[in-house]
Amino acid sequence: MYTESFFIISRIKEVCCKAVYLFFFLTENVELPHVKREKKDKNFIHKPIYPGGNEAFKNFVKAELKYPEEAVKNKIEGTVRVRYEIDYEGKVIKTRVISGIGYGCDEEAERIIRKLKFQVPKHRGVKVLFHKTTNIHFRLPKKKEMSLKYSYSSSEPNEKNRTENGYTYTVEF
Repeated sequence: MYTESFFIISRIKEVCCKAVYLFFFLTENVELPHVKREKKDKNFIHKPIYPGGNEAFKNFVKAELKYPEEAVKNKIEGTVRVRYEIDYEGKVIKTRVISGIGYGCDEEAERIIRKLKFQVPKHRGVKVLFHKTTNIHFRLPKKKEMSLKYSYSSSEPNEKNRTENGYTYTVEF
């Protein structure tokens, strides 16, 4: 008796499973008028975004960049490539220089990246760790060209400007 009831129960489960499967299979491509389907996003996980976009990111890096003294002395220019991790809160938690130029530029690039704060969309309660790579460009500041204007007159010099070895002149900028 026990085996017969077990057989009947297992048979009922099998029939129910097939009925449910058949129902979902048949209604998969059928649009029901009272049921609205939401469009699914292409990406399940969204990437973190810097507030203000790429332009704000570039402006932040430009404002925070302090050219290292050692690099200025040695006239070092180049690009530092930094890989970093962003946690689920949008904070940069780990940085690593992939390719650097040395002379303090690598450390400066890491310092700037560690100050970044990103906006991370919610991922249905899943705490996701993101990896990003950024290039920080180091270009020597352009020197301002200086011009000197002077005028020459052929009149006799004053005696007050005369010294025993020659004359003194004052140059004003």
